[in-house]
Amino acid sequence: MNNNITKYFLAGIVGTIVMTIVMIMAPNLGMPEMAPWKLLAGAMGVPIVVGWIMHFMMGILFALGYGYVFAPNVQINNLWLKGIVFGIAAVILAQIGMKVMGMIFTMPPVDGSMQMRLVAMLIGHIVFGVVTVKTIGK
Repeated sequence: MNNNITKYFLAGIVGTIVMTIVMIMAPNLGMPEMAPWKLLAGAMGVPIVVGWIMHFMMGILFALGYGYVFAPNVQINNLWLKGIVFGIAAVILAQIGMKVMGMIFTMPPVDGSMQMRLVAMLIGHIVFGVVTVKTIGK
C-alpha cells in the first residue's frame, strides 16, 4: 500500500478512537448520549458490531477524504486550525449523511435536545478533525 494511504487509514482509526472516547464520556459531561454505532445498527436492523465497523469505516473514509481532497485544496498552515475547519466540514457531511439515511431507514429515537446534540456532534467532529490532521501532519 502507498505510504499516504497507510497514514490516512491510521489517522482515520486514531481519530475515530479518540472521538469515540469523547462520545462515551459525553453523558458524564452533561451532553446527550452520542453512539453512532447504535444509531447505524438500529436503523439498518443489523448487530451492533456492524454499527461499530461502519463507524470506523466512516472515520477512515473521512480521513481519506481529508488527505486526498481537503488538505491539498485548503490553504491553512496551522494544523490545529485546519483540523477544526475539517471537523466542522465533517459534521456538516455527517449531518447530510444522516438525513439521507433517515429518508432510507427508520431512525431510532435519540436523547437530548436538538441544540445539545448539535453542540455534542460539533465537539466530537472537531476532536476527530484535529486528531486526524495532527496524525497525518499536513
